[in-house]
Amino acid sequence: MKTICKLLALSLLLSAASAWAQLKPYTDYEPSQEVTHITTIQVHANMIDDYLEGIRGTWVASNKVAKELGHIKDYSVYVSELPNSGDFNVVLVQTFESAEQMKPSKERYDAFMNAWGKANEAKTREMVKNYPAMRDITGEYQLRRITFK
Repeated sequence: MKTICKLLALSLLLSAASAWAQLKPYTDYEPSQEVTHITTIQVHANMIDDYLEGIRGTWVASNKVAKELGHIKDYSVYVSELPNSGDFNVVLVQTFESAEQMKPSKERYDAFMNAWGKANEAKTREMVKNYPAMRDITGEYQLRRITFK
């Protein structure tokens, strides 16, 4: 019975301590203006190279144009070295200077479409038709870096 009382007292003490430990934004930490958009993808077995070949001409190429236009800060593709060990094996990352860059904008759209061109638009439509047979999108995340003070 003493052990149960001690465990109960410890539990109450720990829960009270967590109630006192409320961090405050901009006082204890600061969220970045920069926003990172992450898409996790499960590419089917033995299809990673085919998928990478496809996104090189679509997702990567379009992000290269967006970066050159200043619409995004950066982009990356990550592939798991253990492709069959979890819910995803490919990660697509886009980094924006701020959430403002993520808002719809006719000016940015027109600038991108002029730079991307009709030929790339038609080629992309044709290439992405194969994606559903190669992969499943398992998640999308919008993240901000937290800096503790």
